[in-house]
Amino acid sequence: MSPLPATIPALVRTRVRAAVRRRPRLTPEEAADRALLLRLCSLLLQYPDRELATARPVLTATVEALPPSPAAEQLTAFTGWLTGQEPDAWERHYVEMFDLRRRSSLYLTYYLHGDTRRRGMALLTLAQCYRAAGWDTDGGELPDHLPVVLEFAALAGPGGGEAPLRRHRRGLELIHRALTDSDSPYRHVLGALLTLLPPATEADRAAVAQLVAEGPPGEEVGLDPYGDGEFAPRDAFVPPPPAPPTRVPPAPTSRTEGPR
Repeated sequence: MSPLPATIPALVRTRVRAAVRRRPRLTPEEAADRALLLRLCSLLLQYPDRELATARPVLTATVEALPPSPAAEQLTAFTGWLTGQEPDAWERHYVEMFDLRRRSSLYLTYYLHGDTRRRGMALLTLAQCYRAAGWDTDGGELPDHLPVVLEFAALAGPGGGEAPLRRHRRGLELIHRALTDSDSPYRHVLGALLTLLPPATEADRAAVAQLVAEGPPGEEVGLDPYGDGEFAPRDAFVPPPPAPPTRVPPAPTSRTEGPR
């Protein structure tokens, strides 16, 4: 899109750009396909407990039956990896990627607000948004946990339902970058999700670069918000975030080794 003349008021320029980026209204079939993609992303980003492991053949078949799209291609790449994983190796990889690394934590408000009081208000606002839409979570996870946000988006639709995803797009970009840097197959699930959102702007890319360099906001001056070693070499140990891990998997057995 060519730059708009500087003589046009800033508010008008902003609304024109927003209109250009706004997706056209979906048909009922397209809306259903989109909801299914979001729900699949939600399921595939949940902790791989016994129930989810048992459902792998159904998940794989559902992904294979999706209409062709960039998101379907990404999910197919992930389920291709998933099919060959032993459950305990899958569990260990999940915990390593999402519970032991702040840069790829699935709690979205952390990237926007860090461990500050503003994050508590953001969590409350998100919970109120769910209740206002008539949706009551089971309380097993915080309202900003990405699988929860995705389930809400699938249920409530592209408008208000996907608003939290759009609001936290920069955090999603950072998670995708961290998973890509770690060569984790979960990068495909985040990649699928990002194809469903409006394209990143230059401001988005600049904000993500700043987030990578400085970490999220913090109320304590002089402390590294991510903790020592977060941006150290790929295989370096990264301390867990202050929040408890999503779940603790069974102790690994000697039969398999999880992917590194």
